[in-house]
Amino acid sequence: MKRHMKPLIIAATLALAIAGGTAGWQSQAGERVPLAEVSHIHGIAVDPADPQRLYLATHYGVWHTAPDGTAERISDNSNDYMGFSPHPSEADVFFASGHPVNGGNMGVIVSRDGARTWEQLASGADGPVDFHAMDVSPADPTVIYGLYGRVQVSRDGGKSWEIAGSPPADVFDLAASAINTDIVYAATRNGLMVSLDGGKKWNATGTEGRPASMVETAPDGMVYAFVLGSGLMKAPAQALAWQPIANGFGKQILLHLAFDPGNPDRMFAVTGESKILTSTDGGKNWAALSS
Repeated sequence: MKRHMKPLIIAATLALAIAGGTAGWQSQAGERVPLAEVSHIHGIAVDPADPQRLYLATHYGVWHTAPDGTAERISDNSNDYMGFSPHPSEADVFFASGHPVNGGNMGVIVSRDGARTWEQLASGADGPVDFHAMDVSPADPTVIYGLYGRVQVSRDGGKSWEIAGSPPADVFDLAASAINTDIVYAATRNGLMVSLDGGKKWNATGTEGRPASMVETAPDGMVYAFVLGSGLMKAPAQALAWQPIANGFGKQILLHLAFDPGNPDRMFAVTGESKILTSTDGGKNWAALSS
């Protein structure tokens, strides 16, 4: 293989993993399946009422895991949930976007009963939008960022939206800072980028040239990113002095990350193959989640 072709193939594989596909199983409300059969996972959150359970937003509805190694579809539809973002302080509130089963865009939607029923909160700017990347600010939950062609921001809890600015090229993920509502991070094909002015201008963070598939902020403000070739990394929110955490994932690419709100060393990740991994030591060691 020519040396210059390898980064292109890696980037193409990354894009396909993040975009997902339309093939796969279909589900019915209340259906329970083995956890390993849940596919096309677009988002993950730890259930704060029961940290042994996870919420999984997928191409076929939202699922709730059980300690016996199964998962039940709890959403009252099998829509494609993208941009799945839990409210940082209200346990039953979730925001999302995506596609209904009959096509089109859902705009910005909200659930106030633990991801069971959903309603449209707003169309978004130039919508209805389809936010594949979205995040609620832990610093102020009334601030929400989303990506639909351009970066959009809401400052009233998702009710109204405005264009913040143009994003970097090839964005895979967004994360709002846990310490400042004007700081937002973007995982891109060219590395991790940061905006200090609410999405208007973007700067590199020292990982340029290496695709970043995921970015997430922890409750303490630490920023986590998965960078191809470097693995899982973390950095303080403002200094962004990257520290390696783990790079033993083989060919696996991490797309989503979630923290146990009661134990920040307990983490969960989703790979490009929708395999769920768990760590109990702050991300240093990972194992497949089976229950």
